[in-house]
Amino acid sequence: MKPVEATARRRRGRPRDETLVARRREEILEVATRLFATRGYQDMDVQVAADALRVGKGTVYRYFPTKRELFLAAVDRAMRLLKDQVEQAAEAASEPLDRVEAAVRAYLGFFEAHPEFVELLILERAEFKDRKKPTYFVHRDANLGPWQDLFRALIAQGVVRDVPVERITTVLGDLLYGTMFTNFFARRRAGSEAQANDLLDVVLHGILTPAGQRRRAGRGGRCK
Repeated sequence: MKPVEATARRRRGRPRDETLVARRREEILEVATRLFATRGYQDMDVQVAADALRVGKGTVYRYFPTKRELFLAAVDRAMRLLKDQVEQAAEAASEPLDRVEAAVRAYLGFFEAHPEFVELLILERAEFKDRKKPTYFVHRDANLGPWQDLFRALIAQGVVRDVPVERITTVLGDLLYGTMFTNFFARRRAGSEAQANDLLDVVLHGILTPAGQRRRAGRGGRCK
């Protein structure tokens, strides 16, 4: 047996380093995210990503066989990072209502710090209209359960009004989603902390005074 052949066999038999694989995958997705966000989907060639990573094009394809898979994996990564940041912020809070507030602040802060992820969400909607549900909503729906349980607990404690938790999470989720896009398109740079304070104040306290609430209730305008 030739020495080269023996070396090749040893390499083929070498156990796969999963840590290295995961790290390289993240490196590829990080670079791809930046390039997709700046160039768009159609104008981003996999070769450009490979050049930026200083690897061969085949290396990228070994992890992501098509540009479509590379792009969708980049969007999925963005949503995983969002979930991690929101959950870490919420878990640091001791009280249930504080967890909600922490999650709102983390959500707005995440997209303020990473406008490139908003670009990916826009591109996905524009380029992949055939998808039944965009990646953002796949992740949102998959992660709603614990938050709905939290609101059920707050209702049981008498902290939150007794309304369907699905209604609460839908309204709050839509407010955050809309705020994220409004910030992006309007180029708002007021700061996510101040914006979170405003959103939480209106959501948690409403805009009506007790007198205003009584007046509305007396006119038959109570919200249900």
